Amino acid sequence: MSHHTLTEIRSQPAAWQQALERVRARAGQLTSLANRDYEQVIFTGCGSTYYLSLAAAALFQELTGRPARAVPGGELLLNSDTVVGRIGNPPNKTLLVAISRSGTTTETVRAVEQFKAQGRGPVIGITNYDTTLAGLADEAVIIPAGQEESVAQTRSFASMYVAATAFAAQIAGREDLLEGMEGLSVVGERLIGQYEAFARELGENLNFDRFYFLGSGARYGLACEVNLKMKEMTLTHSEPFHFLEFRHGPMSMVNERAVVVGMVSDKNSAHERKVLAEMRALGGTILSLAETDADVVFASGIPEPVRGVLYLPVLQLMAFYRALAKGLNPDRPANLTAVVKLDL
Repeated sequence: MSHHTLTEIRSQPAAWQQALERVRARAGQLTSLANRDYEQVIFTGCGSTYYLSLAAAALFQELTGRPARAVPGGELLLNSDTVVGRIGNPPNKTLLVAISRSGTTTETVRAVEQFKAQGRGPVIGITNYDTTLAGLADEAVIIPAGQEESVAQTRSFASMYVAATAFAAQIAGREDLLEGMEGLSVVGERLIGQYEAFARELGENLNFDRFYFLGSGARYGLACEVNLKMKEMTLTHSEPFHFLEFRHGPMSMVNERAVVVGMVSDKNSAHERKVLAEMRALGGTILSLAETDADVVFASGIPEPVRGVLYLPVLQLMAFYRALAKGLNPDRPANLTAVVKLDL
């Protein structure tokens, strides 16, 4: 039996390239809209795209030096004064970056409509479909190559994260980073080919019953996302943590049935590897991903701020093969639909 999810994971590097091209094609419009005197930049989404927003906001602030944070679409809708601030006179000067695979997720669409009605500021949309969000946004980056048949996001998430990464680099005026991103798709294809069998072996080992995904900085949002893939596709206990936070209680869950995944950075490599070594000493199985000296080695030569998407494919594959090993359908996780629509 063939599965859409596997096809979507394997084919995602082409969608990464399209995402980069779409941002570069609209560089002038995006820069004009984003380079204004805003008090804050808010990234929003629901589920996977909220986790994408966590990663994107951290990266945007790192590269541009401008205050940015992530807010779930439902919170932006229901508690806007709490998460954005009270509407002033004139209203708060906020740039909203709304992210949605379908462009029709109820909470995100309603939050954007409310945000615009309140006159809080302009909206940039990142989506895979030319639907409601693209129509509401002042500027939109649409990535058709990221569209999916599966419920769980893999190719779509990665393509939109590349777009958000390129957007941050563009607004920061970092042409060097944008040029570095041109190599992502080639490296992604190589990693999938090189490590799929490894991901399958680990995913099919049902002796493991718990997975912990560690990532710091912009990588924390990515850790949240791959945790969600493991949880929704395989119905396995899974949690994300910042590296150093894992010592503060959660490490009590580590034993011989635990897999601890480390998204190791260049900047904080020594601290992060020490955490992984401690978890190995407690009996956990360690899976490290990094540019060098790891179980999954990128060897990309791409600047660290813009290569985050490389952490995703191998971990998505691990979740996919675990779902199959458990007799589950990774294309249609239990209790989920591709688009959440509510009566709000």
